[in-house]
Amino acid sequence: MSKRFTAGAVATAATLALTVTGLVAPANAEPTNTRTFTVVAEDGVSADAAIAAIRSAGGTVVSRTDDVGLFQVTSDRADFASRATATGELIGAAEQKAIGRKPKLDRVEQEHLLTQAKGVAKGHGKKLDPLDDKLWGLDMIRADQARKIEPGDRRVTVGILDTGVDASQPDLAPNFNWSLSRNFAPDKTDVDGACEVASCLDPVGTDDGGHGTHVAGTIGAAANGFGLSGVAPKVSLVELKGGQDSGYFFLDPVVNALVYAGQAGIDVVNMSFYVDPWLYNCTANPADSPEAQAEQRAIIKAMTRALDYAHRKGVTLVGSLGNNHEDLGAPRTDVSSPDYGSTPYPRPIDNNSCWDLPVEGPHVIGVSALGPSGKKADYSNYGTEQISVSAPGGWFRDGFGTDTYRADANMILSTYPKKVLQEEGSVDEDGNIVAGFENSVFKQCTTAGECGYYTYLQGTSMASPHVSGVAGLIVSKFGKKQGRNGFGLAPDLVEQHLYRTAAEHACPDPRLQTYTNEGRSAEFDAYCAGSLNFNGFYGYGVVDAYAAVKSPLKPHVQP
Repeated sequence: MSKRFTAGAVATAATLALTVTGLVAPANAEPTNTRTFTVVAEDGVSADAAIAAIRSAGGTVVSRTDDVGLFQVTSDRADFASRATATGELIGAAEQKAIGRKPKLDRVEQEHLLTQAKGVAKGHGKKLDPLDDKLWGLDMIRADQARKIEPGDRRVTVGILDTGVDASQPDLAPNFNWSLSRNFAPDKTDVDGACEVASCLDPVGTDDGGHGTHVAGTIGAAANGFGLSGVAPKVSLVELKGGQDSGYFFLDPVVNALVYAGQAGIDVVNMSFYVDPWLYNCTANPADSPEAQAEQRAIIKAMTRALDYAHRKGVTLVGSLGNNHEDLGAPRTDVSSPDYGSTPYPRPIDNNSCWDLPVEGPHVIGVSALGPSGKKADYSNYGTEQISVSAPGGWFRDGFGTDTYRADANMILSTYPKKVLQEEGSVDEDGNIVAGFENSVFKQCTTAGECGYYTYLQGTSMASPHVSGVAGLIVSKFGKKQGRNGFGLAPDLVEQHLYRTAAEHACPDPRLQTYTNEGRSAEFDAYCAGSLNFNGFYGYGVVDAYAAVKSPLKPHVQP
């Protein structure tokens, strides 16, 4: 069904420990002539041999992840990357260098802030929590019915590999797992701004980007009579901070987070991002320099090893398909890469040798985004090659011809940090919602005076946490005790059950979906290939939480 990159796992040194969990020198502490690289060893190369090659090339190892042959390296040599690539022990070196500050405002996810909303919100009936009547996504996947059978098990852990999680949010605090949560991504002052703490490593339980907190709420906001509730309101939420405050996701933090997830026994990991700086990582794209080619081969290898490792250790992996409105089996020319380190340039993409990671990596459940009408959102990637299932992701422009067209309520409402809303200008310094934002930002306060904030976003980033929540429910319902203290369910069983219980959805008629009514160009036209059972818009169907916990689990059958 899917294009999956299947490079073999690395044979490393005997140790299977994450030697250093992604902690590096503060971004503002290095001399200006020293540069930072992520280096990946060739298959079969021991850690000692790789380190020797790094030193020979002029590098100093700062941290190492032996399980996947990955090293964080500093060097003051201008030719370090080429020297490293020339060795027989190393695949390549990805340099971390900036080209400028990336704005926090995402043009897809926050489209409603960039254009005037016109539509009228519609309620969705009486729910458990006060804001649940705005969560049409819970209705679409029948999560409101599923929780009557299985609301989630506290022993089940869902990792949010993202920009962090605001654990002070009253809807997230009850389910936040402090003991397992980790930060693998120190702030980088060139893109994240000034560090909030001296070490530049933000404390666990904080989120200066907002994205991870929004994802966490959809997965597992508590059903506590306050605010809103998530798909799996009683699972444990684990912060795996692998993204920068600015929204970048670099190789070293992401790989270390995945390896840690496997070692810590995390059940499900949600990945609503792609690994920067390349939208597509290619093995030998003629448009790229030899160094850029080696860097991308290193990213492909390291991500493949990390995903294989996490899956082997029992982690169910869920990823968003992306917001580039393209068929991942027939990608357009990439004009956005590299988005960090140098100026982007046109890169024709060969589908057979280029991958959008992590979603096109091994074992990842790929999710497309739907609007309230059930139509594929205009921005959502699609295609039979990589899609697995579809889920509510929000679509601001849904409902053309009705009074709901261009309504904030067409998007996904979830938890959000007050600090980020204040930076974006929708909440004032006193914590009050600014005039004009009353339909897009909400505030709820407990009797004790603790307040939580909520806002709308849209994107495949909002679709995948719906699926991660359902995966958490499946593990909760059918998981078994493992070892002395463990509890879980094999990822292959979770994936199979998720697909089998998804609600089948046929392609639209006609199959070529155009979005001209919604004001989109012909570039957004999307052809839905496939059958009722499996197609490029919906995969195996719309994820169905109720069917997932109601239907019996069947033994895994190899295809």
